[in-house]
Amino acid sequence: MSGSLRLVFGDQLNFQISSLSGINTKNDVILMCEVRNEMTYVKHHKKKIVFLFSAMRHFAQELIGIGYTLHYVKFDDPKNEGTFFSEVSRLIRKLDTIKKVIVTEPSEYRVLKEVKSWSKRLSIPVEIKQDNRFLCTHKEFAEWGKGRKQKRMEFFYREMRKKYNVLMRDMEPEGGKWNYDHENRKPPKENLTIPPTYISTPDQITEEVKSLVKTVASNHFGNIEPFTYAVTRKQALVALETFIQERLIGFGDYQDAMLQNEPWMFHSHLGLYLNCGLLLPLECVIAAEKAYELGHVPLNASEGFIRQILGWREYIRGIYWSEMPTYEDLNFLEAKNSLPNFFWTGKTKMNCLKQSITETQENAYAHHIQRLMVLGNFLLLIGVEPKQANEWYLIVYADAYQWVELPNVSGMVLFADGGIVASKPYAASGAYIDKMSNYCDRCDYKVKQKNGPDACPFNYLYWNFLNQNREKLKKNPRVTMMYRVYDRLTEEKKEQIRRDSQIFLEATTYYEES
Repeated sequence: MSGSLRLVFGDQLNFQISSLSGINTKNDVILMCEVRNEMTYVKHHKKKIVFLFSAMRHFAQELIGIGYTLHYVKFDDPKNEGTFFSEVSRLIRKLDTIKKVIVTEPSEYRVLKEVKSWSKRLSIPVEIKQDNRFLCTHKEFAEWGKGRKQKRMEFFYREMRKKYNVLMRDMEPEGGKWNYDHENRKPPKENLTIPPTYISTPDQITEEVKSLVKTVASNHFGNIEPFTYAVTRKQALVALETFIQERLIGFGDYQDAMLQNEPWMFHSHLGLYLNCGLLLPLECVIAAEKAYELGHVPLNASEGFIRQILGWREYIRGIYWSEMPTYEDLNFLEAKNSLPNFFWTGKTKMNCLKQSITETQENAYAHHIQRLMVLGNFLLLIGVEPKQANEWYLIVYADAYQWVELPNVSGMVLFADGGIVASKPYAASGAYIDKMSNYCDRCDYKVKQKNGPDACPFNYLYWNFLNQNREKLKKNPRVTMMYRVYDRLTEEKKEQIRRDSQIFLEATTYYEES
């Protein structure tokens, strides 16, 4: 009897995924594969690969346990041909009963483009189902954006709150306001007590994957040990519950705060589980809403977390699919510089960068303020070419896929899209980092000093950035005030800014791919 081949990608690890809907357990087969092309099209962080391969193998084990027929191709299988298409084609040749291929829409444009070619190449139908891991469809996002001059997240977020009736009272926002972001920017207190994050113990499957990655990805960025991430849905649910019960209460106040040797702060770091399917967005949103309703957490904590998932995550995905494929080539500020070499090593005298890069190297994680206002701010100020910056972010973070990474980096971090995502470049001097962290206390540079060899480079690079990009930014209403401040500087001060910036940039070693 004929059946269908149902391909499950490595970021679709959920029994509710649409590609498994209506499966005929007698005639249909499921294919999962660890393909070389996906591991090496960028050299992903070692810990990211361990996480995904282990999560995939655990999910495969669960599928087999409930009676599905599964073909699983491991990375080191000598017959592994290295691409999704070749593995699909190989299985179809092996099983002459396959008359159709069913997939859930891939999350990345390049993979979807590839899958759309398969029907002709395989000479059988290929059905691409809607990705039901998200809460806003492509059509809904397009309808929301129709006729808008600016597609701002805040207004999209309000519509999503209404659609799912989250933190709503009689169609009005809980507490009378849609957004409590102004309450989420408190600097860290001294002796702040931060609850420990969720930790799992690697089992035999994970240990096998770790050994594999040590062999096949030895030249990739990052550390494997310690490996403590959830790799099953059951574990991911415990990680969610741990965050809601112990950490969400402080997330609202301190989500922008940074502390030396505290990589997790009050953040959930659930993004890697959401983005591979181990968790679903609505269950995370409902858990945070319930915590508020029961009086366990304040409104600004619950709303802030919900905004990241129901608002920002869905919005970013909408931007990605509505703007691709041209979005990845945008370079509004015409940035041309290369990525500094210390982004791979962490060896820099700038302590904020050292902390953020080192923690990224260790954990395949950094929270959003580190990514935006430390690492991203620096790349923006020195004018790193967007494709190099995007590749770095895609490589180093365990939650990074192009659909979420690209709009965040080209939009929020680099302003390379000219304002599609952000209303202004998120550029800042050292004062912001000093306010929101204790990094500056242990830095070789002096954050209060504006110029000279001991001055914090953010201070003069900020003004240099504004000066160099004046023609592009002078009409932006959110930046004009800063140009008025710059224009009041003396010519001597302006020359100091130019000179200090030139000296710093010329002394920076840049990455050259071998």
